[in-house]
Amino acid sequence: MKRWLLGARPKTLPAAVVPVAVGTAAVADETIIWWRAVAALVVSLALQVATNYVNDYADGERGTDDDRVGPVRLVGSGMASAKAVKIAALVAFAVAGVAGGALALAVGPELFVVGAISMLAGWAYTGGPKPYGYLGLGELFVFVFFGVVATAGSAYVQTESLDNLALLASIPVGLLAVALLVINNLRDIPGDTVSGKQTLAVRIGDGATRQLYIGLFVVTWATIMVVALTRPLAALAALGVVTALAPVKIVRNEARGAELIPVLGATGKTQMITGLLLALGLALSA
Repeated sequence: MKRWLLGARPKTLPAAVVPVAVGTAAVADETIIWWRAVAALVVSLALQVATNYVNDYADGERGTDDDRVGPVRLVGSGMASAKAVKIAALVAFAVAGVAGGALALAVGPELFVVGAISMLAGWAYTGGPKPYGYLGLGELFVFVFFGVVATAGSAYVQTESLDNLALLASIPVGLLAVALLVINNLRDIPGDTVSGKQTLAVRIGDGATRQLYIGLFVVTWATIMVVALTRPLAALAALGVVTALAPVKIVRNEARGAELIPVLGATGKTQMITGLLLALGLALSA
């Protein structure tokens, strides 16, 4: 069980929790249907875990994880076979499908389409013959699916319509999720360069990736202030962004390799604290 929890990458799970909390809070002025919120959380978590397992399975088969600096991977380390990890990914996708199917039956068939696209995107990130994560498009995927789609979608299952505030709030949510991927890819630039994995970090280089990481928090703070124009207490989330100062300092001091491992956890904490404060502020101002 411990190895499968490790393979699920717990430090990345805030990227699944935050959008559901924020999207639901954005429509807190409506009557919240709590079972739908829970189902949306199950979908989001299951898709995150499934994507992580696909990444482990696909990178392991390609040999990308044979010489890692970061946390151990199941296939690359030999802790589990590629087939077993692939099955784990499919099980996680199935869990997302069941919970998403229940929401689709309650809300509308359009959710079947959104769910299918989300699953396909999760698989194609590093799976398949031409994974877009190897083409420098991973950050775009994270922003769209773990930012806009997950946040606005969590509001949609409550109101059955697109909510402008939820769409606006999805921007800082997506940027925080992107920051998590950027710091991961910054750490892996040397290994990814050797293995031919052309992440955005590899394409733009070490220095630009560090600036991107810092810039994401600046824009996150700015968009939170814009959200606060509609729901004033959303400004509480700015306090969460302050917790990014410590990891930003490490990144600015040119930390490399294993020195960046703690930054991943710190980024996840910033994401969770900021996201939950944003959700709290949105709900209290509703």
